[in-house]
Amino acid sequence: MVTPAGKRQAVAHLVAGHGMSERRACRVIGCCRMTMRYEAIRQDDPVLRERLKELARVRRRFGYRRLHVFLRREGHEVNHKRLFWIYREERLHVRRRGGRKRAIGTRAPMALPLMPNQRWSLDFVSDQLTDGRRFRIMTVVDDCTRECLALIADTSLSGARVARELATLFEARGKPMTVVSDNGTEFTSNAILTFADDRKIDWHYIAPGKPTQNAFIESFNGRLRDELLNETLFASLNHARATLTAWRKDYNIERPHSRLGWQTPAEFAQTFTPQRGLTLRNPQSSAPAPVAQPAQTGKTQTRSLAHAG
Repeated sequence: MVTPAGKRQAVAHLVAGHGMSERRACRVIGCCRMTMRYEAIRQDDPVLRERLKELARVRRRFGYRRLHVFLRREGHEVNHKRLFWIYREERLHVRRRGGRKRAIGTRAPMALPLMPNQRWSLDFVSDQLTDGRRFRIMTVVDDCTRECLALIADTSLSGARVARELATLFEARGKPMTVVSDNGTEFTSNAILTFADDRKIDWHYIAPGKPTQNAFIESFNGRLRDELLNETLFASLNHARATLTAWRKDYNIERPHSRLGWQTPAEFAQTFTPQRGLTLRNPQSSAPAPVAQPAQTGKTQTRSLAHAG
C-alpha cells in the first residue's frame, strides 16, 4: 500500500523528470491534488502530556480510554484520538499478562439484574504477605450497579464469619433478592444454609467448574488482582485491610466503569432508573433471561443459576 508521502514523491518525480503538470501527475498516480499540499499540524500540549504520564504512573493498569475520562473530569478538552497519539508516543501501553488456556464451548449471555439489591455475587481471592503467609479476601458485588460492597480480608474465613459479614451488610444496605456463589465449603456450610433459610434469601450455586456463570464477580476479581494485588506488596494483614479499603473507595467513587457509560458505580447507583440501566447495558433485550428454579436433592435444597457459560 502506497503511503501519502510515497504518492507525493511519485508526483514530484513526474513533475520534475517528465515535465508533467501537477494535475496530470496526480491523475496518472490516481490521487487527489489536495493531498499534495496537506501538512498535519500537531500542537503539543506539555501540560496535558505530563498529566497523562502522571495518571498512567499512578494507575498503571488503566488504558488510554479510561485515562481520557479522568482527564476530561479535570477540564482537559482533548479528543480521544489525539490523546491516543500522545499515549502511544510516551509508550504507556498496558502490558498484557500471560493467560491460561481456556476451554472452548457454547456460551450464552448472563441474565442482567434490573434493580440494585436484586442480585449480589460472592467469591474469594487469595494472596500472600511479604513474609509468605497466605490470606484470603471475600469480595461482594452488586451485579446491577457494579458497586463493590465489601472486601473482607483475613487468614481464615469460615462459613460462620461469612454469615456475620453478610448480616452486617444487610443492616447497612438492605437484603438482596438473590445471592450467587460457587460451591466452596464456606458457602455450602450449615452456617450459610441456616442463614439463608432464616433470612429467606434465594441463594444460587453455580455449576461446579463453571465460573462464567458467576461472571460479574469473576470480572471484578480480575480487576482487583490486576490493578491492586499484582501491584502491591502487603507487609501485614492490617496493611492489606487498609489498602483494600482505600481501593474499594476509589473503585466505587473515582474509577470510571466501561459498562456503565464511563460513570463510576456510585454515580450510576445515584442516577439509576430501571429503563436507563437496561438500555445502557443491554439494548437488545427488554427483559432479563429466566433463572433456573431451585431443585430438591434429598434433605438439602441445592440451588443453581441458569446456565451462563
